[in-house]
Amino acid sequence: MPNEFYKKIDVNEKTYAKYLPAFEAVKKLESKNSPVIIAIDGRCASGKSFLAKLFEKRFSCNVFHMDDFFLPFDIKTPKRLQEPGGNVHYERFKEEVLRGLQKHEAVTYRPYDCSKGMLREPIHKEFKNLTFIEGSYSLHKSLEKAYDYKIFLTIAPKVQQERILKRNGEKMLQNFIGKWIPMEEHYFSSLKIEAKCDLVIDTSDL
Repeated sequence: MPNEFYKKIDVNEKTYAKYLPAFEAVKKLESKNSPVIIAIDGRCASGKSFLAKLFEKRFSCNVFHMDDFFLPFDIKTPKRLQEPGGNVHYERFKEEVLRGLQKHEAVTYRPYDCSKGMLREPIHKEFKNLTFIEGSYSLHKSLEKAYDYKIFLTIAPKVQQERILKRNGEKMLQNFIGKWIPMEEHYFSSLKIEAKCDLVIDTSDL
């Protein structure tokens, strides 16, 4: 990629340089001209959605967000939430998205609206050779074998809290500290997620 490519995707040179190894890895995979599924997992506020958007600007691809598959209230039991990565509805993700991708078919799925506790209108996506699955829990043990490449984004705890405060406010920050971050860390450590990844990027200095 040319040195000035970072301007075309609307990021500064420092950000581009940070993610350059990821772009180079994806470009190499894309050049094989065969279907590829890539996971972008990592800590909250580390920039997973941001990186997925950059990939969308650079490549002809589909992006699916694990936030669309959080667990509905009716199956959010204490037992389920104790399971590493159990906060995501991985069963529905496998059925509605992953199965079609593995057959090289178009997929139709319904994103889950956490604020309303209901499924939104269906989204249809035609099959593309390059697919990114973005979000925490995307490397759940029931999904990990589907990926051709795995990216993990990490961030220092202090910077993480600063970003969450700026993005979500004080009340939500306390929810993250008390609930969501511990659940993520339990998932990361129990399933050794970071160690399983092909590429790890620390975004603390961005």
